[in-house]
Amino acid sequence: MRRLAKEHGIDLAQVPGTGQGARITKEDIEKFIAQPRAQQQQQRPASAGMAPGGTPGATQAKVQAQPAQTGALEVPGELVAMTPMRKKIAERMVESKRTSPHVHTIYEIDMTRVASIRAKIRAGWEQRNGTKLTFMPFIARATCAALSKYPIVNSSVEGDAIRYHRNINLGIAVALDWGLIVPVIKNAEEKNFLGLARAINDLGERARTKRLKPDEVMDGTFTITNPGSIGGLIGLPIIMQPQVAILGTGGIKKQPVVVTDEDGADSISIRSIMHVVLGYDHRIIDGATAGYYLGFVKKFLEEWAEEIG
Repeated sequence: MRRLAKEHGIDLAQVPGTGQGARITKEDIEKFIAQPRAQQQQQRPASAGMAPGGTPGATQAKVQAQPAQTGALEVPGELVAMTPMRKKIAERMVESKRTSPHVHTIYEIDMTRVASIRAKIRAGWEQRNGTKLTFMPFIARATCAALSKYPIVNSSVEGDAIRYHRNINLGIAVALDWGLIVPVIKNAEEKNFLGLARAINDLGERARTKRLKPDEVMDGTFTITNPGSIGGLIGLPIIMQPQVAILGTGGIKKQPVVVTDEDGADSISIRSIMHVVLGYDHRIIDGATAGYYLGFVKKFLEEWAEEIG
């Protein structure tokens, strides 16, 4: 694709992208080549070849209109402009690190019971309820129960005071080709397992198709991010201000584990293991509270006893 543009002397910054996330496709270049030169100039993005203040400048000529995140223009040595979303993410992440002294506590959770329940009923459950059965609603339900038990983890800072929120507005981060977005399930503590599953799937799908409403990404009080969905063992997430904590979930992997029976005898068993990390604002949450919180989540998931609809 880049060779085709070079052969015809085309600056890719001039080519409007029609692919997913505004990527430039081979068809876009071929269509651009077929146009008269005058029409090509008319389609040139207003920002191409312009210095930051809006003045034409040779030093900006290599700044592409599309960001590196789209995957279309990732070429070593080139300078690529950030998208507005990437700029906003950068600003918020830097703000959060400056505001909150981050500490992370990691726990290992045996998800064998949950994995077994899900495997046995998944097909019938999905057909009966008309929505996907992933691991996330199990994690979300355990999270809500733990937040109700330890409300300081569901708080925020206001000046020199702590705001304990009446409700749990649960954000679930969704990774997209063009950035990251966090839809929020309002009053998540009021939903049963099926309600959480439907809300997670609905918001996630509408996030990927850019159909979220503005208020559906606002007013979160606690966030879950899931690097495990793309194979990550664990990550150390950054808190979303003004929240004071964020839960990161790793991939669920089968591995050999030493288990002890009721008589104290040890044996090796294949278990489904997940690592979770709580990133928290150490101004507000102490290590002991973080440990109690994750211990509650661990016990809730390992001894899962709720009906799931």
